[in-house]
Amino acid sequence: MPESDTLISLDKVSKCYKAHSIDAVKEVSIDICRGEFVAIMGPSGCGKSTLLNLIGAIDRPDAGSIIFDGQTLTELDDEALTRVRGEKIGFVFQAFNLLPTFSVLENVLVPIELNKAKQLQSAEKRAKELLHRVGLESRANFFPAQLSGGEMQRAAIARALIHEPKLLVADEPTGNLDTQNGEKILDLIKEFNRDFKLAIIMATHSKEASGKADRILQMRDGTLLLVESSEPSGPRSGALHAPSSSGGGATHTPSSSNESA
Repeated sequence: MPESDTLISLDKVSKCYKAHSIDAVKEVSIDICRGEFVAIMGPSGCGKSTLLNLIGAIDRPDAGSIIFDGQTLTELDDEALTRVRGEKIGFVFQAFNLLPTFSVLENVLVPIELNKAKQLQSAEKRAKELLHRVGLESRANFFPAQLSGGEMQRAAIARALIHEPKLLVADEPTGNLDTQNGEKILDLIKEFNRDFKLAIIMATHSKEASGKADRILQMRDGTLLLVESSEPSGPRSGALHAPSSSGGGATHTPSSSNESA
């Protein structure tokens, strides 16, 4: 049976932090295709990170369903969700999150150590290839404290890709970097998207960063307001479902013209 072009499908997904009465995500419905690069933009507190955590199987929604690579995440137990994250999803965060007492090579191999289904010997070869790809082969035995911010984020990208995921979740990946290093990181992310047919969903405040994506989702107060295509005639066009009469949102028409962010 052939694979569906849709990698991720959200249907009326909501998340409320009841202790603070905050509706972080409100009835979001969207499809993301395999190999598609999607950017989510919006002000701080609009729900971008919460939505990424739901898509990345880090958190669970209070309502709605999430289907990832044919599996309904909202029906899986914690152990099964851990397997999905460990085998199919890579993560890059603003704060790098490298282990300070591990070398760069050891940091890259952490997901393999946690996922015993992968063989360490072949993983070490892939880790070295990834470090070469991100320009850190000469830093393999360095510790994070010996790296610049840009180098730490490049190491984090290599770590996120070591287990050959189908999706990369990037939460403000250039937020702690200067303009020059941020541009290098974005170029790397775009290269992996293109060369590995890797789906990417990235939260960002930056219009420049979002310009690397195939689609830009604008988010405010937990709701997706509109969708823009940064490549109007591009090959990919995942759908944003029409909202129900009770929910907010936007309808994406693949042939619609490009709008400014």
